[in-house]
Amino acid sequence: MTGLIVKHTGSNYMVRSHEGRLYLSTVRGKLRLKDMKTTNPIAVGDRVTFDAVSESEGVITGVEPRKNYIIRRSTNLSRQAHILAANIDRAFLVVTLTQPETRYEFIDRFLVTAEAYKIPAWIVINKTDLLDTEVLQKELEYFRYVYSSAGYTILEVSALKKINIDMIKSEISGRISLFSGNSGVGKSAIINSLAPDLKLRTGAISKAHSKGMHTTTFYEMFELDNGFIIDSPGIKGFGLIDIDKPEVYHFFPEIFRVSSGCRFGMCSHTHEPGCAVKMAVESGEISESRYLSYLKILEGNDEKYRI
Repeated sequence: MTGLIVKHTGSNYMVRSHEGRLYLSTVRGKLRLKDMKTTNPIAVGDRVTFDAVSESEGVITGVEPRKNYIIRRSTNLSRQAHILAANIDRAFLVVTLTQPETRYEFIDRFLVTAEAYKIPAWIVINKTDLLDTEVLQKELEYFRYVYSSAGYTILEVSALKKINIDMIKSEISGRISLFSGNSGVGKSAIINSLAPDLKLRTGAISKAHSKGMHTTTFYEMFELDNGFIIDSPGIKGFGLIDIDKPEVYHFFPEIFRVSSGCRFGMCSHTHEPGCAVKMAVESGEISESRYLSYLKILEGNDEKYRI
């Protein structure tokens, strides 16, 4: 039988068959040992083969080839990487400019990974109802400049006030969409606004540190009337993996776009004369924030020149 992984809870997976029946499944031992580089050999969104051992239980026997996936460096030192989700049609990176504030470097690293694995990524700014001061409005204007000039679509919403939620609803139609971001940015609140019947848990912000507290524990896919959405636990950091140093600039769309104008074909866009990228930064065509993120990623390579 074949099915779709819709939930990952530790060592168990929930498989949805083509008929819509759910099977709580384990992984056959050989398959579990096959991919030792990742913490999870199977991810939500994977299409798998499995044997039903009862009306509600199964054993996963294989994983079909993935069209893409979102991966990050693992915090588990015994494994190199962790796959967030697979076979994604669009990734929505949910960010907030306050309560909590999402760091630009985190955003850029997520976007680089999405670009590397050919996943269209949109940025969702949640909690826009809190941007009620001149300082925060200027921050919003700067954010628009940084990511609009890079070529990304930005949706400004408020899950609390139900502002522009319909914009997201129209974009998830007929797709498998991943919602990701830091803890506390309101991923689950947005999903609740899209599908109130789900009633996902939402959490408060830590007053001591102005950071979000985890409410989503597992990666889980939900079927809506017009598509599938994947809710994910909040991520504190996003370490890149399996990206060659000379290729990093390919995954900054605005840098790649102007790089053809560089004097040297192998320009690293760091120190060479006649670098079109550096000139674009100076003119404001490319934001300094994005360029600095690019440089920081280059500095973070290991002995194999991978980041």
